[in-house]
Amino acid sequence: MDRQYRKALWLEYLTIAYNFLEAIAAIIAGRRSGSIALIGFGLDSIVENLSGFILVWRLRKQGTISEAEEERIEQRASRFVGVSFFLLGLYILYESIHKIWVKDTPDKSLPGIIIAILSLMIMPVLARAKLKLGQALNLKSLVADSKETLVCAWLSFALLLGLTTHALFGFWLADPIVGLIIVGFLFKEGHELLFEEDPD
Repeated sequence: MDRQYRKALWLEYLTIAYNFLEAIAAIIAGRRSGSIALIGFGLDSIVENLSGFILVWRLRKQGTISEAEEERIEQRASRFVGVSFFLLGLYILYESIHKIWVKDTPDKSLPGIIIAILSLMIMPVLARAKLKLGQALNLKSLVADSKETLVCAWLSFALLLGLTTHALFGFWLADPIVGLIIVGFLFKEGHELLFEEDPD
């Protein structure tokens, strides 16, 4: 395998490993504090890893299978990930609205703030590295994945804003509001994977 392809593969492995640890930490912290935004952030990391595994598969199979076979398998996997986005979005939507309706106030979460800050520091670096490599190799899938990673950084910012607003000012509604922002992202990504055509 070409050195640049190996580098791209290792970037994906690094992203998957980080997302896995981030998901576990966010879900545990979210359950302890009662934060649907943190739980949603963690679940989103799990679904993002499904996309990451698809890209790892593509990179490892580079040049060993036909383009038609590669496209057919990727389409099936993309539909599965798209459905997963919608199912998670519905769960977080229900929980966010329920928390607003019953005024279920989450506890303040320092671990959640730390997770959001770490993600905000790491994700843009990974996104930039993937974008440069994707453009150099003319790999649309890697360029698209770099954009997904950058979106994760924006979600980290939204999460950090919600958690710090609640911690500093006691604005408990920030948590379900950030949950709804994550729902919007999940539905958008799910729609793109299930219904939108590849521009090429």
